[in-house]
Amino acid sequence: MNSGELHAFHYATHRPVRATWRDGIITALDEVAEPPPKELWLAPPLVDLQINGYAGVDFQQDGVSADELLRATRGLRRDGCAHFLLTLITDEWPRLLARLRHFKRLRDESPELRDAIIGWHIEGPFLSEKPGFHGAHRPALMCDPTPQHMDELRAATGDDRVLLTMAPERSGALEAIARATKLGMRVSLGHTDASVEILQQAVAAGATGFTHLANGCPRELDRHDNILWRVCETPGLTVSFIPDGHHVSPAPFRLLHQLLGDHAIYYTTDAMAAAGAGPGRYRLGPVEVEVGADQIVRQPGETNFAGSALTPIEGVFRA
Repeated sequence: MNSGELHAFHYATHRPVRATWRDGIITALDEVAEPPPKELWLAPPLVDLQINGYAGVDFQQDGVSADELLRATRGLRRDGCAHFLLTLITDEWPRLLARLRHFKRLRDESPELRDAIIGWHIEGPFLSEKPGFHGAHRPALMCDPTPQHMDELRAATGDDRVLLTMAPERSGALEAIARATKLGMRVSLGHTDASVEILQQAVAAGATGFTHLANGCPRELDRHDNILWRVCETPGLTVSFIPDGHHVSPAPFRLLHQLLGDHAIYYTTDAMAAAGAGPGRYRLGPVEVEVGADQIVRQPGETNFAGSALTPIEGVFRA
């Protein structure tokens, strides 16, 4: 629709507004007295920093086509997200890099994909192998990070944005964090059971984020000493949550906001192929996962979550 108007609530002021646009450009944005339907909001498109797949397309497969990548991208736009970090999870390092180079070629050849895929999130293989903490990642493929890994990752991505999630307790992780930071990449901690001391050392080395807190850890934790409390005691981290009501239940979600403050929090769907596609069985790399009508993603017969079927706009309203 190239021209028209929209009566909605403004996302920042929460006031009713009327937006008018012509030839795809907003020409007027005026406050009005009458309220619009309560579900109708006007806001910029969303940005998601962790998309593993979407609309039936699994990014953890070799040979994903340009058409499939466009289908996932258009599904995200339909569901409120115009820009995202395409996320690759734990695999053999050479294979992960080859997959990354393939996606970069597809992205670079398409103006539409260049606009949507604003960078890359590499989640693994430098994660904790401990039960519960490894999540849906395969422990057998995990390894210790080195500065050479960071050099190879930067060579594969050029000057693109890169977010790298790693567990700082792995041997060599602090040196790798420092190298990644020097190369202009952002490091987020996650899938980790690191002590407070190691978390603080990782921040001093350059880590700035924490990936999906309250996920990537066992369902049952020591009430006196666990990764949730340690992160809350570690200044300097911007923490992501998956706001679907399952990965973080409502009471901890509210309480963690109070502890961390809104300035230190962002939301992500951690979406995989089932997001925007409905219940069924899907792939997350070599792993088959099952998605019920409740949108919870699990490996068949397991209780731990394996990614999310949350759509970006649903995440906003559930939060």
